[in-house]
Amino acid sequence: MSTLMGKVLATVAVIILVSIVTNLLKQLFYRDPYKPPVVWHWVPLIGSTVDYGQDPYSFFFRCREKYGDFFTFGLLGMKVTVYLGAKGNNFILNGKLKDLNAEEVYGPLTGKSPLSLKPLPVFGRGVVYDVDNARFMDQKRLLKEGFSSQNLRAYVPQFVAEVELFVNTNVAFRGESGVCDISSVLSEISLYAAAGSLQGKEVRDSFDSSFATYYRHLDDGFAPVNFMFPWLPTPVNRRRDRAQKMMAKLYTDIIKKRRVTGNQDGSNDMLWALMEGRYKDGSQISDEEMANLMIALLMGGQHNTAASGTWIMLHLAHRPHLIEELYQEQLVVLGGDSPTHETLQQLTLHNNVIKETLRLHSPIHSIMRKVKQSMHIPDTDVVIPAGHILLAAPGVPARSDEFFPHALNWDPHRWDKPLKNDEDAEDDTIDYGYGAVSSKAAYSPYLPFGAGRHRCVGETFAYAQLGAILVTLVRLLQWEQVDPKAPVPATDYSSMFSRPVHPATAHVDGTKLVARDARPSGSGEEDTSAKAEKARSGSLNMPSLS
Repeated sequence: MSTLMGKVLATVAVIILVSIVTNLLKQLFYRDPYKPPVVWHWVPLIGSTVDYGQDPYSFFFRCREKYGDFFTFGLLGMKVTVYLGAKGNNFILNGKLKDLNAEEVYGPLTGKSPLSLKPLPVFGRGVVYDVDNARFMDQKRLLKEGFSSQNLRAYVPQFVAEVELFVNTNVAFRGESGVCDISSVLSEISLYAAAGSLQGKEVRDSFDSSFATYYRHLDDGFAPVNFMFPWLPTPVNRRRDRAQKMMAKLYTDIIKKRRVTGNQDGSNDMLWALMEGRYKDGSQISDEEMANLMIALLMGGQHNTAASGTWIMLHLAHRPHLIEELYQEQLVVLGGDSPTHETLQQLTLHNNVIKETLRLHSPIHSIMRKVKQSMHIPDTDVVIPAGHILLAAPGVPARSDEFFPHALNWDPHRWDKPLKNDEDAEDDTIDYGYGAVSSKAAYSPYLPFGAGRHRCVGETFAYAQLGAILVTLVRLLQWEQVDPKAPVPATDYSSMFSRPVHPATAHVDGTKLVARDARPSGSGEEDTSAKAEKARSGSLNMPSLS
């Protein structure tokens, strides 16, 4: 038996060695001038997976210096062709459906499996990448209608109220100073803000420890391994499937109840928008589709807002003088009033802080498409073969000195002067099925919400939510870094959404709550303490200071 096992191991070792040698010889002597250059690697199946996974941006910049704006690397057996720069972004993000397909890349997260093993998707069936592109675009149209200016005007006071509620019900923020886990704080604040406005009162009232657990289990379903093996019967995936069913039931129960009671309060949350909406063919959205779209909104939007809000607080912790600048801007623009959707847009420095953070810390570092038929790169002899994965990295121009001097420095005041490439060509638009978007926007070096067919429809909502959160935190709290000499925390690229390495802490001073009234005068809102008393029974466990 031992002899047989030895022979098997020896055979396997020989096969591995031969494959490695063959791979190296092909890279050395058989380069095809009509295909993108291949990034040097040792092991065929692994390729550059480790280098890319540890720090995508460092990997992109190193490869661009060596190979140029386009190159191919191995990613767990897949051939991924990267096309960097403004031309690359336009080539990929404005690509035609017959050439490029997003569903085949992100489909595994929606439960599509080549082995026909159908796990329950993170978002649920019948939505996003679990449907054909035309239906997905129609769903984006319906969601976009829920992000109307009228709705945003109603959402902003709700954002503010949720942040105030969070801060004022956590006694650790009052009068004492301590070290706070910023990432946990912003994760909960953004979740409350989304639920208290976009998701609707019933969802917000349903927040308890069980909801928090289901959300976390769904979030775990975004693990990178699920891009390739979403059907693995792991404990994580079993919890994901159960959580999806439970959260979907929460929404469908709310929908059924609303059909009986009607919209008596004139609410304008997204669920009502979907219930009153219709697909372009006139058909009604099913209860299951509405529930799953609401889950998709909650998961996608919360991730981006939580990560971006955390980065904002961490950078401001390193520059406390900017927090005071922000507060002084509020005094000039807002006086003693709460922000509105209109006045948020007048807070120039606040908006610049958000834009600068999104420039340097875009939550999604890689946007991928499957090549359906061979594609020629303009002005070259290079052809990208069918079957490759095309990768756009809008964060690369955003981090390039070519467009932003000292690009890796976080400097909100760089936006005091408009960016030359920042204006969309509004007279040159295209409608992919959810409203007109600029066809030239992909050339901009600032694309935190993507471009083209799959541009994020929640962009205005995200800016409003981040703006309201920032305004309220600046008014209520003061914070600074724990170690004055420590740099801003590194980025964690281990999941789909890049974020600060956890825990990301800051030294928070809650005495500002005493020095400055916890609510500005003239807001006309219900007293925060009263709202807090109503919500305590349904609140999640708040992170504490230590």
